[in-house]
Formats: sequence, C-alpha cells, structure tokens
Amino acid sequence: MPDDTESPANSRPEIPASSGATPPLPWRPKVNPWVIAVVVAIAAFMEVLDTSIANVALPYMAGSLGASNDESTWVLTSYLVSNAVVLPISGWFASVLGRKRFFMICLTIFTLSSLLCGIAPSLGTIILFRVMQGAGGGGLQPMAQAILGDTFPPEKRGLAFALYGVTVVVAPTVGPTLGGWITDNYTWRWIFFINLPVGILALFLVLRLIEDPPWAKRVAGAGVKIDYIGVALLTLGVGALQVMLDKGQEDDWFGSHLILTLAIVAGVGLVSLVVWEWFYKDPIVEVRLFKNFNFLGANAMMFILGIMLFSSLVMMPLFLQTLMGYTAESAGLVLSGGGLVLLFLMPIAGTLASKVQARYMIAFGWLALSVAMYYSTQHLDLEISFRTASIVRVFQVFGLGFLFVPITLVSYVGMPAAKSNSVSGLVNFMRNIGSSIGTSMVTTLIARRAQFHQVHLAAYATAAHPAFVHAVQGLGAHLAASGVDTSRATRQAYGMLYRALVGQATTLAYIDTFWVLSVGAAIMFILSFALKKNEPGGGGEVAVG
Repeated sequence: MPDDTESPANSRPEIPASSGATPPLPWRPKVNPWVIAVVVAIAAFMEVLDTSIANVALPYMAGSLGASNDESTWVLTSYLVSNAVVLPISGWFASVLGRKRFFMICLTIFTLSSLLCGIAPSLGTIILFRVMQGAGGGGLQPMAQAILGDTFPPEKRGLAFALYGVTVVVAPTVGPTLGGWITDNYTWRWIFFINLPVGILALFLVLRLIEDPPWAKRVAGAGVKIDYIGVALLTLGVGALQVMLDKGQEDDWFGSHLILTLAIVAGVGLVSLVVWEWFYKDPIVEVRLFKNFNFLGANAMMFILGIMLFSSLVMMPLFLQTLMGYTAESAGLVLSGGGLVLLFLMPIAGTLASKVQARYMIAFGWLALSVAMYYSTQHLDLEISFRTASIVRVFQVFGLGFLFVPITLVSYVGMPAAKSNSVSGLVNFMRNIGSSIGTSMVTTLIARRAQFHQVHLAAYATAAHPAFVHAVQGLGAHLAASGVDTSRATRQAYGMLYRALVGQATTLAYIDTFWVLSVGAAIMFILSFALKKNEPGGGGEVAVG
C-alpha cells in the first residue's frame, strides 16, 4: 500500500541521479487527448443512458411480451445487478487483460447484447440479455475515467473529468425523455437498437486511437491468479443488495421474508468480502486502498452524491407525472433545463479545479445543494407551474456541477498511477450503489410519509369540522346544479375531497424528503473540510503545508 503522500508521478520508476541520465518525460498518448476524451465519453454516455432509458418502456414491454408490470421490472433489476458486480472488479480485469483490450471487450458485449435485447422474443430472454448488457456496461464507466486520468496531464485533468461528469450526470436526465419519445413514436425495441451504431463506431475509434500506458502494458497478464472466493462473495453480496434495494418498497421491506433473507445475505457477503480481500495476497477488489483516509472520504462523498443525484432525478418527474398530470415527455422537458445548465457548469468546474483546492469546491457544492433542496421545500405544491418546476430543477443541479469533478480528483490524491484502474472502479461502484440506495430511499420515504400525513389530514375530514362539511355541501351543490342527482353529487363531492387530501398528503411527503436531502447535504458540507489539501492543477498530488 502506498504512502498517503505518494503521487502518480512519484509512483513511476525513476533513474538514479548518479547515473547522469535525464529523467524520462511523463508518458503521453500519440493522439490528441481531447479526441480520446470524446471517444471514451461516447461509450460512457451510451452505457449510463441505458440505466434509465428503459424505465418508461416497461409497460410496453410487459404488454408486448405477455408479462405483468411487476415481472417487467426485472428488466431493470437484472441490468443493475450485473452492472454493480462488475464495477468494483473492473480494475482487476484491466490489469489482467490490458485496459484497452478490456474496454473493447466490454464495448463488444454491450453492443451485441443490445441487439439481442432488441430482438428478444420473451421476458426471460430479455432479462438474460440484460444481465449480459449490464456486465459489459459495468467496465465502460471506470475504464473511461481511468483512461482520461492517464491521458491528460495533471493540470488539465479537471477538464477531462468534467467531460466525463457530463456523461454521468446528464445521461440519466436524457434517458427517460428519449425512451418515452422512442417508445411513443416507434417501438420499445428501438431503445436497444440505437446502441448499435454508437457501439460499433466507438469500438472502431477505440481500436484506432486508444493505447495503454507503459505501466499498464507491463502488468497486463503478469502472474494471473483468480480470486474465486472473492468473486463468489462479491457476486452474492452485491447481487443480494441490489435486488433488495430494487424490490424492497414493492415487497414491504422487512415485512417480506425474501427481503429479510436478501438483507442477511448481503450483509454477510459484503462483510466477508471486505475481510477476505483485506488479507488475501492478490485481491480482486483492492479494499486496502481504503486505508488512505482521503480515498475513503472521497468514496463516501461519491456515495452520497449518487444518492443526491438520483433522488432528485427520481422525485421531480414522479411528482409531476403522478400529481400534476404531466406526460413523460413534459416531465423530461422540466429536467432538460438542469441538464443544459450542467453542460455549462462542468467545464467551469473543471477549469476551477486547476486553480482552487478541491475541498473548497466540494464544500461550496454541498452548500449549494443543501440550499437548493431547502428551496425545493418552499416551492413545491400542487399549483407549481412549468416555469417554477424548471427553475427548481436548475437550482437542484447547480451544486452537482461543483461536486463531481473535485470529488473525482480527490479520490486520486496520494494514489500511484498503477492503481488508477482500481480507483476508478471503486469510485464508480460507490456512486452506482449510492444511486440505487437513493432511489429506494426516496420512494420509501415518500410512501411512508404520505401515509403519515394522510392519517393526520383525515382527522380534519369529518362531520365534526365545519369547514369540511361546508366544502362537501358546496361541491355537492355545484355538481347538482350541473345536472348530477343529489345523492350522487354528495358521493362525488366526498371523492373529490378525498383525492385532494391524498394529493396534499403526498405533496407534504415530497417536501419532507427534500428536507432530509437538504440536511444530508449540509452534513457533507461540514465534513468536506476534513479532506486533505491538494495541489490545484497537480492531479493527484497532496499540497505541502
């Protein structure tokens, strides 16, 4: 394990001063780094897009394949499970196969399985092919990040990670809108077919333009030893955790024997994995990297960032569609404003990363996010306009623009270049798990808090409260005047007031959930100052003094 102060530059072999030789220049690719950045960003964007593009198409898949809506959700779960299993071990695969070769294998698997998903004749086959697609996609994100980290010099690494951040943050926003448009105008199968030209183009460009750095070529395939126990524990633990998170609210969490069993399996599997990998000589997941406090802190923040990103991403369209009657396309347009803002903010954050200490940028990002979540609690109601909802979304993503890049930079502080594959794999894994937990957390909070508020509001919807009686009489009289008979008018008045009560209770639940996110971001703002100083523009170097 390297010393906390060891930098990527320090980790490369040095020529002794006594030899009189000139120290070798840092490795740089033959192709323009920005061309490489665009190529890997295309691949990463395609993979991240697929985590959300299928969501809106599930009812269409269920109807087409003769399955229930509940069964169709396994199309999402199967992808997320295999994706989560591959992410933390992508560094090991890259060291065994070579990073470029592994990246191309993942691209091939992802593109081929996309074709198979599109032509799948049954739900069972599409779930099988989605497992393949998730496994292939699991290596694309971390390898894209690792390639960017090694391709760019330290002073430009922030801008490179900003480009990668655009793909990670914007793609989930675009996914539901694009998926809804494709499904409405063509067929759900085209949400998979659109990956084919992009995947083939990316594969060709990777083959022609990308090369492995010298240190990666030296370690590729050297002393290959498969950690079978580590693979089994990882698959068992992460797989059980992902299924539990995806199905928990649907099955009433620990009221279900299945969910309770999955929780126990996940807990035992993951704890055993950490203990085994900590003492195993050639671990498939390099958990000993967490001995570096800065790396541990950066991963914790990336985990919380995943929760924040996907929580707000799930909540806004869900609120607009279920309570405001928006279509999937209209809800997507509300989110699109935030996506455009991020396109401008990410390069700014990347530029600032070379001039400002990362921990100060991170602190500002968490503070802005906390304020934005509080702002959401003040403007969310059943009369919110399209314009106000769009502004709320812009505020929600503003802080994210100043978090992704510096947190990614901080994760490399003190880490040798030879560990960049493992670093990127673990960081992306933490964000992935955070997004799953965030999605489960907000759906559960909304459901439970809506029940709580409904019980309390219902206490005022009785004959003992004159305002309620007056509302029933007023609505009944209005309906009767429009031609509805008196008894039916009274029943309809009660139904209308009940729907209004449920709408208000659910809105209060959304407000409560935004409060929780605001407090969580405020806590992370305080913890930001515990991170080590880095040298702005120095990539992974720790600041002196």
